[in-house]
Amino acid sequence: MFLPFFEHLRKSGVPVSLREFLAFLEGMQAGLATYDVEAFYYLARTSMVKDERNIDKFDRAFAAAFDGLEQISIDQVLEAVDVPQEWLEKLAEKHLTEEERAEIEALGGFDKLMETLKKRLEEQKGRHQGGSKWVGTAGTSPFGAYGYNPEGVRIGQDGSRHQRAAKVWDRREFKNLDDTVELGTRNIKVALKRLRRWARDGATDELDLNGTIRATAEHGYLDVKTRPERRNAVKVLLFLDIGGSMDPHIKIVEELFSAAKSEFKHFEHFYFHNCLYEGVWRDNRRRWDAQTLTHDILRTYGPDYKCIFVGDASMSPYEIAYPGGANEHWNAEAGQVWLQRARDQWQSNLWINPLPEKYWGYTHSIGMIQEIFGAAAMVPMTLEGLSRGMKALTR
Repeated sequence: MFLPFFEHLRKSGVPVSLREFLAFLEGMQAGLATYDVEAFYYLARTSMVKDERNIDKFDRAFAAAFDGLEQISIDQVLEAVDVPQEWLEKLAEKHLTEEERAEIEALGGFDKLMETLKKRLEEQKGRHQGGSKWVGTAGTSPFGAYGYNPEGVRIGQDGSRHQRAAKVWDRREFKNLDDTVELGTRNIKVALKRLRRWARDGATDELDLNGTIRATAEHGYLDVKTRPERRNAVKVLLFLDIGGSMDPHIKIVEELFSAAKSEFKHFEHFYFHNCLYEGVWRDNRRRWDAQTLTHDILRTYGPDYKCIFVGDASMSPYEIAYPGGANEHWNAEAGQVWLQRARDQWQSNLWINPLPEKYWGYTHSIGMIQEIFGAAAMVPMTLEGLSRGMKALTR
């Protein structure tokens, strides 16, 4: 019965394998999500989604595969309900007082409860507030939300309050994870993990589990083996635009900086303003008296570094194209000259733009930076854009 769901996932671009689908079926067969819609959703997602970027696609496929279930008639639901009577009796013994159990028995039990619900849904024509009979809110009816009844059917309530409902009759809605939204630190780390080249170095302080098992089996006693810790060997050089039009993007750039610093062992960063010129700096409080010559940066860091510029590329075109065009000092050489030198030194390079991509065409200087770096080398600061950029840097 879940084959159409599997087909919807494949058509929606979720790379789910047959092995993952079988694991989902095993979970269902084991009864992990028999009567719980939320558990069913999470079981399916956990079994068949291995990349956070595919959660949005999964949610869309989930909605398409099970579209219309909320339109099922009461008769169909009653036929599908398969709650053992013994389960209800044990639940009642555990959670209800003698008086409450007497009230349920007076109504006639679960079967009578569902039959009464069917009739009232057929009879009721509108919303009802309070009371003890109709499907409504804030009353003592067995059917509805935000009220109280010793055992009932919860309809139209976003969460349980008394944990008394025998059945929750709501359409479960899940928020999509959109890969076009701006990033947080966690999502940035997920995207940066694509820029990896593992190597082992340092002291032997990491447990070698396979080696320990092998040595223990060979020697007949516990023989613990260690090995050098595996680290990301990628070297990253980060240039961050600071001040002016970048002020609205401070928070997201800080998150990118924090994520990159924790992800890469070989990591260096420098600041610039608007465009790269003859000097950069590490401390913005000393940007005028503690600059580092860009020529020294070009000589110090070898071509094995991945060079990443972060900035909105929004400035006067003169700041890029002409000597003396910088707005804070006299630059003897045009900004595009320095940018080209950086690209020549670090062949693997990227420009990350925090400005939404839909606005790029309205700023002439952004087009000029794209001409220098190549249109494909400028990416937006979104999950999709950053993942695309990291993939380009690994080539």
